[in-house]
Amino acid sequence: MRLIILILLSAGIVACSSNGKHDDELTEKQYYDEAIAAIDDENFFLAIEKLQLLESRYPFGKYSEQSQLEMIYTQFQAQELEGAKAAAERFIRLHPEHPNVDYAYYMRGLSTFFLGLSLVERYLADEQALRDPAPARDAFGEFAELLRKYPDSPYVTDARQRMIYLRNKLAAYEVHVGQYYIKRHAYLAAANRARYVVENYQGTPAVADALAVMTEAYQLLHMPDLADKSLSVLKLNFPEHPQLKNGEFVHSGFDTKDHRSLLNVITFGLFG
Repeated sequence: MRLIILILLSAGIVACSSNGKHDDELTEKQYYDEAIAAIDDENFFLAIEKLQLLESRYPFGKYSEQSQLEMIYTQFQAQELEGAKAAAERFIRLHPEHPNVDYAYYMRGLSTFFLGLSLVERYLADEQALRDPAPARDAFGEFAELLRKYPDSPYVTDARQRMIYLRNKLAAYEVHVGQYYIKRHAYLAAANRARYVVENYQGTPAVADALAVMTEAYQLLHMPDLADKSLSVLKLNFPEHPQLKNGEFVHSGFDTKDHRSLLNVITFGLFG
């Protein structure tokens, strides 16, 4: 019995020892093949591990550049968006003339795009949606760089569609800020923000609401000429806007929501 136990223990030690040497004995191609097999199986965390081992042991090998591209894709699929963006930026920096560098530009923008979505949607339900959507602006700029540098890239069509979506989001954000300023009685700031949308985001759905904000803000500022001009453009281009009733402009009510005293607020409406 003791002899059998000793034999089994020896076999286990040998097996562990041989398994420990496995990764050290792999060739560059074997590392790459294992990483690709893991990607095909959608085992992205294992694929990341294999690609990291490949790069650390064969940093200048035959599969080095391709494995870096695979790392961008793999980290994106694993929802490691920051890592995917960093990997894309690194590839762009190290291989600016690579024939597939447009893929790295696209994936950088795509990673930033989804980072921005998660941030905006997390706060969309309340006033915290007024936070500056910097990731959306960054993604728009990164996709724009792809279009500018590689207009014939196969990723241009998707990038352009995402830019349209982002432009609509950014315009809506500016209108939201304008409405927030009206609520805080900063009417001039509201008018300026809305005018920025009309001047810079033509063609987006937010233009109609921007004109309504301008009309309301100028009326509250007692600037009838500018108010009438904004209103006439609103009536001409968006006659079905909800703030137009029988051809007359109806205020949103944002300007009256905070006309409460401090005592009223702290007593939950009981006094003041």
